[in-house]
Parts: sequence; structure tokens; C-alpha cells
Amino acid sequence: MTISPLSRRKFLHLTSATALAGWLARDAAAATTPAPWTIGCLNRPWVKWSADEMLDGLRAAGYTTIGLQTTTSKDKWVSNNSRDYLSALKEKIARRGLNAFQGRLTTKDGVPFDTSTAEIRQQIDNAKFLGLSCLINTGTAKPEFYENWYRMMAYAARYGADAGVQLITKPHGGVIADAAALRKCLEKVNHPNLGLWYDAGNVIFYTGKDPLAELEPIIGHVIAFTAKDCAGKGVNVMTQFGTGTVDFVAIFKRLKKAGFKGPIIVESCAIGATADETTKNATANRKFLEAALAKI
Repeated sequence: MTISPLSRRKFLHLTSATALAGWLARDAAAATTPAPWTIGCLNRPWVKWSADEMLDGLRAAGYTTIGLQTTTSKDKWVSNNSRDYLSALKEKIARRGLNAFQGRLTTKDGVPFDTSTAEIRQQIDNAKFLGLSCLINTGTAKPEFYENWYRMMAYAARYGADAGVQLITKPHGGVIADAAALRKCLEKVNHPNLGLWYDAGNVIFYTGKDPLAELEPIIGHVIAFTAKDCAGKGVNVMTQFGTGTVDFVAIFKRLKKAGFKGPIIVESCAIGATADETTKNATANRKFLEAALAKI
């Protein structure tokens, strides 16, 4: 099965012109960097600490666009169905002047489809309440569940479209390990509300392949870039940019040539002994990206 020209046009229109336009416009006025693309950050570096310390760290590191992707024992983000919890989280984010736009859609292997879809609906409804514009799901590593996962993602894409929440995925091993697997995912889901983020660090971590070469077959579908470095297959990705083998400048040049509009979302940095030390590392990674963007 191939992606029809009409579906692809709808896909590109929705992802580039609609799904991210609102929060990008809001964030542009508050941008603190001269970069040509918005630079945001996920919460992952601060998962050892509280939600308040995480939000303070993101703000202190110079980010206003943030994602609540990694859950912790205390904070499940959109997976927490308590309206009191969600309301308090929403207020904490707003009080700091942050723009939370992304969260994680969690799914379970081997769960009845009706149960899975009920959980998907609840999480998307929670994301809508929080004002998030997209939810990421990073697949399954078990081949026996691939077909069911495609089916769940198609359902999530449809329900999310009605709710105004985009479904996204990215290179992450298993069913979405590399460019060929991601293309197959687009074909199987076959819905314009599914977008791709590109994660060069994950390509190296999971496959050991060249992330610049792997970008080429899917470049027309990439709507955001997850910034992460990696020194080799299976090597720690929670590190400082420039210590691995990702050629950020080369990738940014290729994305720019393809008409990429951003954003770039930092996922990783070296985890310090304290939240403040981690914040300094996250700040350094933001500055690294600004320097790289100045070269394109």
C-alpha cells in the first residue's frame, strides 16, 4: 500500500499549516533566541525531581515551549484522569508563562481493543483540557503486536483530529525503528493527523544507521526535530550535544532545504546531581543548537 497523493497533500497541509500553527505563533513573541526555528524542551532531564522543579528548570534554561513527554511515579500527565490534578498542572504551567504543547499517549500491548480505545479517548480528552496540541506514541517492540498497534494509531489519529490534538511518532526502535518502518507506519495508519518527528539520536541508538541518510526517505513528512545526541548504537543519549556523532548542522541544512519550519525540541542533556546542575546542562544544549543554527 502506498500513500495516495491526496492523502499526502492533506497530511502536509494539516501538519505544517494547522496542527502546530497556533502554539508556534504564541511562542514566537516570547522567543528568547535568534534561531530561525523555535527551540523547545521536553521534561525528561528533570524526571528525578518534582513537577515544580522541572517547570522552574525549563524556564530557567531559557525555554518557553515545553513538552510533558516522560512520566514519573508521581506525575502521569495526560494519563492522570483526575481533573483536580490536571487543573493544578495547567495552573502551574500558566503561572510560569510556559507553553506546554506536547504529551505522551500511552498504550499497552495485548490489551483488548475496546479497552485501548477507551484509554486513548481519555488521554486525548485530557490533552485537550491541558491545551496540548499533540501527543506522541513511540510504538511497540514486539512484532506480534505490530498490526494491533497500527490499528490503535489509526483510531487515535481519527479521534485526535476531531479533538484538535495531533498524533505523532518518531524513530524509536521496534515497529518504528528506521525510515522504512516509519513509511510503513504512515501507510498503515493512512490518516493525515499522524505526523513524524525526526530523532537523529534515536536512529543511532536503536539502529546504528546514518541519521542523515535515514532522514531522506521521510523528509517530506517531518514536522519537528527531537534534539538528542548519541555516540553509537546502544550508547547513552542523556548527554551533552557535541559529545556524540549526530551532525546537527548537516541535518539542519537538509531540513532547511526541504522547507522545514521547525520546531526543534530538546529531549536530553547530561543529568546532574541536582536539578540546578541539570538546568545548566539543558541551557548549554540550547546554546549549542543556537550556534548550530547560526551556521545554516
